[in-house]
Amino acid sequence: MSIFLFLFLLAPLFFHSSQGDVGTSAQYGPPFLPTACYDGDASQFPSSNVFGSAGEGIWDNGAACGRQYQVRCISAATPRTCIPDQTIQIKIVDRALTSASKPSRAGTSIVLSTTAFKAIADASASLINIEFQQV
Repeated sequence: MSIFLFLFLLAPLFFHSSQGDVGTSAQYGPPFLPTACYDGDASQFPSSNVFGSAGEGIWDNGAACGRQYQVRCISAATPRTCIPDQTIQIKIVDRALTSASKPSRAGTSIVLSTTAFKAIADASASLINIEFQQV
């Protein structure tokens, strides 16, 4: 019985609970033209350049436009790609499928601006696993 108690007490050190959805993220760079959400109006971009495009899973027929998400990198194919304990808040400004600049990897949950991607992961990565939650 004591071994089970010991394992139960150690479990939080090896496993963490997810507070949001889990998906994948890629990055994209200029030109940033929010055609799907804001009819090309670049003034809708946050001044911090921390924004993203919605993948098909969260696009929701355009309802994703303007939504805010907290995003953090949880893993990648290459060890030490994620920046530990770093969470960002992004604004959805476009649809990934129709963005002028193509993502580093297609079919992701959220495509992050280069600035946003570099805030949570090594910029050389083309794909990361993320945890994200609408705020």
